[in-house]
Amino acid sequence: MEVFIIRLLQFMLSISLLVLLHEGGHFFFARLFGVWVEKFYLFFDVKLGKWDGSIVKTKADKLVEGKTTQYGIGWLPLGGYCKIAGMIDESFDTEQMKQPAKSWEFRTKPAWQRLLIMTGGVMVNFLLALFIYSMVLFTWGDQYFKVSDMTEGMKFNSEAKALGFHDHDVLIGTEQGDFKDFSADLFRDLAVAHQVRLVRQGQQMTLSLPGNLNLLDMLKSDPTFCRPFIPAVIDSIMPGTEAERLHLAKGDTVKAIGGKTIDSWNEYTYQTGILSDMLAAATTADDSLQIRSTHIVVARATQGVTDTLAVTLDKELHLGVVQLPLYKLYQPTKVEYGFLESFPAGISYGLNVLGGYVGDLKYLFSADGAKSLGGFGAIGSLFPPVWDWHMFWLMTAFLSIILAFMNILPIPALDGGHVLFLIYEMLTGRKPSEKFMIGAEYVGFGIVILLMVVANLNDILRWLGYM
Repeated sequence: MEVFIIRLLQFMLSISLLVLLHEGGHFFFARLFGVWVEKFYLFFDVKLGKWDGSIVKTKADKLVEGKTTQYGIGWLPLGGYCKIAGMIDESFDTEQMKQPAKSWEFRTKPAWQRLLIMTGGVMVNFLLALFIYSMVLFTWGDQYFKVSDMTEGMKFNSEAKALGFHDHDVLIGTEQGDFKDFSADLFRDLAVAHQVRLVRQGQQMTLSLPGNLNLLDMLKSDPTFCRPFIPAVIDSIMPGTEAERLHLAKGDTVKAIGGKTIDSWNEYTYQTGILSDMLAAATTADDSLQIRSTHIVVARATQGVTDTLAVTLDKELHLGVVQLPLYKLYQPTKVEYGFLESFPAGISYGLNVLGGYVGDLKYLFSADGAKSLGGFGAIGSLFPPVWDWHMFWLMTAFLSIILAFMNILPIPALDGGHVLFLIYEMLTGRKPSEKFMIGAEYVGFGIVILLMVVANLNDILRWLGYM
């Protein structure tokens, strides 16, 4: 429960900040051009009976011709909004649109001003992400494990081995350049590469690849296409566990579990994953106990002997050992940035994140891609289980880029839909009719709601174990 609350608080703080600044971008340009903003809300003030849905509400700021803006916090924490007078938006205020147009309304302003008002939120989110990335690099620097420094190489799955990879291959790069760290970018490069440079048993070589590997399959396969090879050496023992009862110790090496040879923690995790699937299918307590009762083979570090031990794993199939972490195998690379240096580095970092995200969207239009959609639960789970400001700001910047990109998509009800119709108006000199705009808003709003339902339903199905 504590982990859930910490993640929830980080998620709520991050989203609240991004929504406020996004809507603040719309508000800034609306105010700049003398457009009345009727309401500025964090969260949605959905009405319940006679209650208007506001938790906090105040009138302030006379902006145009004696008009005031209502600021508030709604009860439904699904975003926020900036209600701009004379504009067809998600409020569907058609009554206002039936009245004669006023000089302080959105619809009376020149198209270029309306374009800036509509893109204000996206601009703020995009610039905010670049600024956060810059400040993260300035404050913490960039620390990572360089792939070419991983002398144990990678552990590959069967699909990768069919392409010619061997366990312990040290990956260097592709025709697109050298790999930096073990991240999604490495998989993206391998997916489109025709050649990959690597070191095998101390010898440099080049392996040919097809250039059209499915990135989603590479990431979703179990085990994944490749992951850093971690020797099955025990780093420490958790007190009160089966490992302590068996007198396992730091430096011991797990050689086998359940009759299956273990060459790494990667393989250990895979084999316990198979046991987990069997455990989920167990129908009785006896069946469960039989699955959890197995044998392990351990090479003792101090005695220089190998023991075969009968073990009973706990209900989560934990033995009670702490695996050897990556930082105890390799020295991380750390790059420090001065204040001015951090800005070009942060911009480059942010553009790379955006490019990777946009490139991955093509997988959304497939059955597996639709299943990979995640809602609030999936996003919240990306935050660390402990409060970590470094990770918090990285996640906030990432969500800000997503929010900017998703909002600029040409879907009615999103900022990009309004931008699309404004560009049409500027090119043709003709405004789409209000009837058409209202109909398009309903269609776009329906699409957005459908995507939200699918994404959050996926979260529920994953939580129930059906996906």
